Amino acid sequence: MPVVRDLRILLRLRNFRRLLAVRLLSQSADGVYQVALAAHVVFSPEKQASAGAIASAMAVLLLPYSLVGPFAGVLLDRWPRRQVFLYGNLLRAALACCTALLILGSAPDWLFYASALCVTAVNRFVLAGLSAALPRVVDRERLVMANSLSPTAGTLAATAGGGLAFAVRLVAADSDAAVVLLGAALYLASALASLPLATGLLGPDTNGSRLRLRDTLSTTAWGLVDGLRHLAERRHATRALAAITVFRFCYGALTVTVLMLCRYTWSDSESDGLALLGLAVAASGAGFFAAAVLTPWAVGRLGRFRWIASCAAAAAVLEPALGLWFAPRPILVAAFVLGLVTQGAKIATDTVVQTSVDDSFRGRVFSLYDVLFNVAFVGAAAVSAVVLPPDGRSAAVVIGVGALYAIVAVLMFLWSRAIEVP
Repeated sequence: MPVVRDLRILLRLRNFRRLLAVRLLSQSADGVYQVALAAHVVFSPEKQASAGAIASAMAVLLLPYSLVGPFAGVLLDRWPRRQVFLYGNLLRAALACCTALLILGSAPDWLFYASALCVTAVNRFVLAGLSAALPRVVDRERLVMANSLSPTAGTLAATAGGGLAFAVRLVAADSDAAVVLLGAALYLASALASLPLATGLLGPDTNGSRLRLRDTLSTTAWGLVDGLRHLAERRHATRALAAITVFRFCYGALTVTVLMLCRYTWSDSESDGLALLGLAVAASGAGFFAAAVLTPWAVGRLGRFRWIASCAAAAAVLEPALGLWFAPRPILVAAFVLGLVTQGAKIATDTVVQTSVDDSFRGRVFSLYDVLFNVAFVGAAAVSAVVLPPDGRSAAVVIGVGALYAIVAVLMFLWSRAIEVP
């Protein structure tokens, strides 16, 4: 099979394997840490979380980096990306240990969120840097396959990390701090995994200029403007980013819906709710894996934009058909479908962006990409907080999300007729 052959070729590339190891360990730690936070905020017996409370937590954790993200991109286009992975993950390991201490000490919520906020801040640098560095270790012809394997494997690692965190929390009561410490250990392992990569291997190209913090701070705003201008000139990238932003908004709205259903509708206890949420996460992870296998073949047959359109069309039909039951089994099937179409669209979008922008701008563009993800997800949570009832059953949310998918499908099919390049 061509997919198997390409996978074997990619995994023979030593530097690709090393970069993949950094991603897998880093994102598995993200999964552990995020589940620990979700369990502490949503599923703790002493907390009666509403959709509004969930939205507020997401805003505290993500919205500030809608401002930080673009500026992080300017630094990413000046700092050696390998050093970002090394020191960024070391810093996250230390900050996660601080979060664990705050949980043990029953610290005020604002201090707990501040600690989690710092971990998320560093995450902006690491994830954007991983995407920007990928073309430095893979040739252009296999970039679609690399974008299928690497980010999807990272997502699966995050899912596995989340599953491990679920297991630890279900086996040991009041173990949120222990789960956070497990995440810290994985962040440390990711930092160590980056050491075999040469410092200059992953870029960026700096034309021989040396980074000075004072100069970087003085040029950050202009660098952001240049990045936005560069992106605006790349029509393929801007349209793909617009589509994936809507995908992310829909995924965010449905995530809050499933959280509320697991917490208040489908279970009578904290452990049962966590178990159901774990199943939903696993189903979505299986969809991510299916997308990694299917997308290279689909892009080869349909082209990138038509594949994104096909993903949106499938979601437009299947999401309301499965979601309006508000029952665990159809929702688990819907989680698989949405994992497949969301990750499939993201793989295609990553490739469009990587091949449309210059290497010296990739850090900024992927940071902007990350910002769009954050704003879309938090915006979806805010809308859900207004619309969702306490039990999570809302036909308006399910139908509205289906309509958004349908709009994306139509627009992407129309755009693909004019600009599609397989």
